[in-house]
Amino acid sequence: MKDIISERLQEHKELVQAVSVSDIPVKLVKVAEAIKVALQRGNKIMFCGNGGSAADSQHLAAEFVGRFQKERCGLPALALTVDTSILTAVGNDYGFDRVFARQVEALGNKGDILVAISTSGNSANVLQAIAEAKQKGIFCVGFTAAGGGKMAQVCDINIAVPTAVTARAQEVHILLGHIICEMVDE
Repeated sequence: MKDIISERLQEHKELVQAVSVSDIPVKLVKVAEAIKVALQRGNKIMFCGNGGSAADSQHLAAEFVGRFQKERCGLPALALTVDTSILTAVGNDYGFDRVFARQVEALGNKGDILVAISTSGNSANVLQAIAEAKQKGIFCVGFTAAGGGKMAQVCDINIAVPTAVTARAQEVHILLGHIICEMVDE
């Protein structure tokens, strides 16, 4: 058991170090700046993803609406993963691949930000949400694992964490999301 703990902590440490010397910090600044501009203009941030990435979407949306580290007004953000009635109605009527795109169609406006999270970068419902967002003039940020999948080609900025291990990528996605929240709060 101690070996597993030591190995996973070492993997995480090495991945964070690799991220720190990559192009990801520059991308984080660009994402934070885009979010600040969108919020200043009265726009919102939408998040989507599946499974653990759905949980990350909810977590990050909550950091904006609630607060991150300092007291401030709530910022308009929502996770497209939380309304079971919408998810099941759209899934039933249009198919699961449309559950996020339909919400972007209904709720998204030009100038908003879509943060799409998929470790593979190939989740069909996330890709359809990005396609819908692009049609509406919504800036798209992707969080993926190594390579970025199809999302690397369609997002305005894609942050591909340099690992093929889903768990490690998701851990770093939250770390990077928290860094963005802190930069926006400043």
